[in-house]
Amino acid sequence: MQPSRRIATAAASMMLMAVPALAQEKVGEATLVKTRVTGNGAVIDYMAPVHRNERIQTSKTGLGEFLFRDGTKFAVGWNSSVVIDEFVFNDSKTVQKLSLNAARGTFRWISGQSKSSAYQINTPAGTLGVRGTALDIYVGAGGLTAIVLLEGAAQFCGSNGCQDLTRQCDVVVATPSGGVQSPETVNRNIFNVLGTPRALPFLSGDQTLSRKFRRVTRGCGMSSALQKRTEPGGASRPDPRDRQPPDDDDGGNTFNP
Repeated sequence: MQPSRRIATAAASMMLMAVPALAQEKVGEATLVKTRVTGNGAVIDYMAPVHRNERIQTSKTGLGEFLFRDGTKFAVGWNSSVVIDEFVFNDSKTVQKLSLNAARGTFRWISGQSKSSAYQINTPAGTLGVRGTALDIYVGAGGLTAIVLLEGAAQFCGSNGCQDLTRQCDVVVATPSGGVQSPETVNRNIFNVLGTPRALPFLSGDQTLSRKFRRVTRGCGMSSALQKRTEPGGASRPDPRDRQPPDDDDGGNTFNP
């Protein structure tokens, strides 16, 4: 083999070796896992790393909370699927780009320390831009999407243009073909619009997040109509499969990045 060809072959081999390493770039870690959460098909446990290009999925009762390297908090509710599309780090505390592709399910997003322009969440019905924001996202059958603003501001762009969310508890609903509707104040009628009482379980209280993921919205007035399972005497019955650290928060409902 000629020297030039050997050099080219060696360079190509190094590039191929670098691809899986790049794909395995750590972007954050799981801070809470309940029932079953997987990343690219492998079970994710408490404090396990999550990586760029990883597809995170939950079971019908699953719940995962994740902390990204720039301080962004992201919760994935039951029966959900999301891919971490892009993660471009600026320095030890901020990112140049953090992009997620929410394919199905329910999610809570709380922005970290990076510039708002770095964040983007894609759904089948459009693209969500966040601005120092906390919000809930639901993606249902046929790409039907709902966005509820909990704090800050956001913009959702669909096939018919963009709508701004600026008031706490604003909601927009969008479909891939019909575009995005004007924002309204969310109420329990949203479950009829979305076709399921299992949508937005973090607001309804049907799935309980850790204190660091809760907001001062009091669920936007959407308390759950479903009752939690209890032992005789009213005590809650924990699921022995839950894996999470002790809740050592100060008991407050606000989020401090």
